[in-house]
Amino acid sequence: MNAEATPGRERLIEQFKADGLKVMFGNPGTVEQGFLDAVDAAADFRYVLALQETVAAGIADGYARATGGAALLQLHSGVGLGNGIGMLYQSLRGHTPLVVVAGDAGVRYDAMDAQMACDLVAMARPVTKYATRVTDPRSVLRTVRRAVKIALTPPRGPVFVALPMDVLDELNSEPVLPATVPLTDVAPSPASVGRAAALLAGAARPVVLVGDGVALSGAQAALVSVAELLGADVFEVDSSEVNIAASHPLRRGQTGHMFGPHSKELVGNADAVLIVGTYVFPEVFPELENPFRPGAKVVHIDLNAYEIAKNHPVDLGLAADPRQALRALAGVLEQRLTPAQRAAAAARLDVRTRERARADLATDDDGTPMAVFLRTLAERTGRDLIVFDEALTTSPLVTRYLPPERPGDYHLTRGGSLGVGFPGAVGAKLAHPDRLVVGFAGDGGTMYTHQALWTAARYGIDAKFVVCNNRKYRLLDDNIAQYWRERDIAEHPFPGSFDLSRPEIDFAGLARALGADGTRVEKPDEAAAAVDRMLAHPGPYLVDVQI
Repeated sequence: MNAEATPGRERLIEQFKADGLKVMFGNPGTVEQGFLDAVDAAADFRYVLALQETVAAGIADGYARATGGAALLQLHSGVGLGNGIGMLYQSLRGHTPLVVVAGDAGVRYDAMDAQMACDLVAMARPVTKYATRVTDPRSVLRTVRRAVKIALTPPRGPVFVALPMDVLDELNSEPVLPATVPLTDVAPSPASVGRAAALLAGAARPVVLVGDGVALSGAQAALVSVAELLGADVFEVDSSEVNIAASHPLRRGQTGHMFGPHSKELVGNADAVLIVGTYVFPEVFPELENPFRPGAKVVHIDLNAYEIAKNHPVDLGLAADPRQALRALAGVLEQRLTPAQRAAAAARLDVRTRERARADLATDDDGTPMAVFLRTLAERTGRDLIVFDEALTTSPLVTRYLPPERPGDYHLTRGGSLGVGFPGAVGAKLAHPDRLVVGFAGDGGTMYTHQALWTAARYGIDAKFVVCNNRKYRLLDDNIAQYWRERDIAEHPFPGSFDLSRPEIDFAGLARALGADGTRVEKPDEAAAAVDRMLAHPGPYLVDVQI
């Protein structure tokens, strides 16, 4: 080792900082103690403590989504990784670039099969893009750089590096260099764009299906240009960011993630389909047959070639950056569309514009506590806030009053399990301390990760939290009702396991027990005052709204 060598645990922190990873979210453990001791002494490096690994992973996920970059997560060996796996699955399905590290006792102890011994890489592999373990002190930093590169290269996702204690204790002289992330703003060839335009231009009933690949590439404006040129309805598929403004008349909402027949009903009449930045389809119970009508022309654009034609055939697949591809496609359509095709597209857009205007006029406050709360929040803030939405069955009401309009102002839960909303709001507020951040979650989801309130209180993270409290796992009620209908099963009481009303949970009291504050709203005339108290409170504040 040369004179510049320092312990690997210290050099690793310098590598993280070189990659812009200056905040680490985690929960400590004995086998990471030397590394965390170095973290505590490091300059310009912050550790954010969570009380359980699921919460740490959720905060890191929210931070990464809000910053648009990677986030650093520390878990404690096998038990900590096990706790975090559910949330890492969320990050994998949602393409969040998390750099996850976990310690173990050391390479020298591998043969002993002692307490806490386990194959961390095998545990992490199903919920990450890349998982590895460093066993040579001379390759700690190079391995971390590789992991950072993989996390940030589309399709983005979490990566995992196991770091044995004895490897980090060794002296390390590796150079500290920022990871090189390849540029992926790949443009399709003019010939390919011409083929896409030819397939789409003459459609009488075009549909565009979009996902978060649009937001990642900043392709929202290009998407709108193409949709308006085609006069195409836009449905969001695997979508949790603002891919098209909620107010745009061609936006028709989400296809949903539960039942394939619903998605088939939305797209089955289209004679041309453009898929951008998503896979089709993400439902839990998908349609096994091709959901598109016979003869429909299908064009699929995505940087992730794996997703193109993964489940259903397409006429043209373009492995390209959505923004580059959509810009080029808009340019060709501008030249290619005939006057008659332009007029037909304009007429379709006009129909949707008039429908949207009528719908906006018909929107009214239904007088429920949640509706009054949301209307008041929208009025008090001018809708200038970041929403982290895990409201699930209440989400349509949340987005009616707080519609997702601007990129970065709205994040929807993704991945299929509960517990994202409150940790996500903590992470988003850490990323944007100057913005108002409000996290929405159902009462079930809140109880998965309520410890996030403690982290917010500990660090003075001024996020706000709203419990959409229907005293049940309401989504399960809705889904089993569909199950009964499909099987001609007579309606009967919902399973008792879906009920959360006994004993009643005091969410405001729980918030106070964790160092935050809160209140409960039971009646509509209590809602406005609750909004005012929440906004005026200097620190984390929870409002439990009864539904």
